[in-house]
Amino acid sequence: MRTSRFSLKLAAAGLMLAGAMAGAHAADLLETVKARGAIKVALEGTYPPFNYKDQKTGELAGFDVDVARLIAGKLGVKTEFVTSEWASILAGLQAGKYDVIVSQVTVNPKREQAFDFSVPYEYSMPQLVVRKDEKAQYATLADLKGKRVGVGQGSVYEQQAKAVPGIEVRSYPAAPENLRDLAVGRVDAALNDSLMTAYLLKASDLPIKAGAKVGKVEKVAAAFKKGNPQFKAAVDKALADAAADGSLKAISVKWFGVDVSKAP
Repeated sequence: MRTSRFSLKLAAAGLMLAGAMAGAHAADLLETVKARGAIKVALEGTYPPFNYKDQKTGELAGFDVDVARLIAGKLGVKTEFVTSEWASILAGLQAGKYDVIVSQVTVNPKREQAFDFSVPYEYSMPQLVVRKDEKAQYATLADLKGKRVGVGQGSVYEQQAKAVPGIEVRSYPAAPENLRDLAVGRVDAALNDSLMTAYLLKASDLPIKAGAKVGKVEKVAAAFKKGNPQFKAAVDKALADAAADGSLKAISVKWFGVDVSKAP
C-alpha cells in the first residue's frame, strides 16, 4: 500500500499531539493516592522518638508516624508505611518506590532543587553531644577543628560538619552506633537534632551529655516528587487544618512535652 507524504506528516502530527495531551493530563499524585485509597509513606523506622518499631507491639510508632497518619486521615486515605535506610531514602522517592517521605527530612536549598516539600510540621536546631568528662567548651562547629565528629550518614548534619574545614567527619547509619563510639572516645563529639538529642540522653545510660546548640533553626517537612501541585496543596491544607484544630500540637506534646510544630 502506498501512502502520500501528506498523510505521513498528518499521522506524525497526530501522534505528537496525542503524546503532548497525555503528558498534559498526567495524573497528579493526589489522584493516584485517592484512587489507591492509601498513601505510601517512607520512613527510617529506626529513629526513636520520631519513627521506630515498638518492641512490645512490633508496630511502627513515633512522632513522624503520627504525623503521617494525621495527614492520611485528613486526605481520607489509609497509610502504607515503607521502611528504608536513611542513606537511600531520597533516592527511593525519586525512583517512585513510595509517594512521600515523613521521616525528619530537613528542608534545604539543595533538596528543594530535587523535591517538593509540604509546609513544615516541625522546627528544631542542630546540637552537639559530648562525653560527660569533656573539659573543652565547644560553642560552635568551628571550635571542633582538628576533632572527630560523628554524624548520621546522608543527614543534613553530615553536610554541616563537612562544610567546616579541619573537622574529621565520621558518618554512621544510625544514632546509637554514633553515641557508643562517642562514649568510648572514637569520636570527640556527635552532631544531631536537638529534639533527638534530648530523647537519646533521657533514654541512654552512656557517659555522655548535651552540648551547645549550633547553627540555625531547621525546618522539617514531608518530601515528595516535583510536579504534583494538587498533592502539595492537599498536604499543606491537611497540616494547616491540623494546626488549627490542635491535633498537630497534641502529637507534639505527646512526644516532646512542647509544641514543636511552631517556629521558635
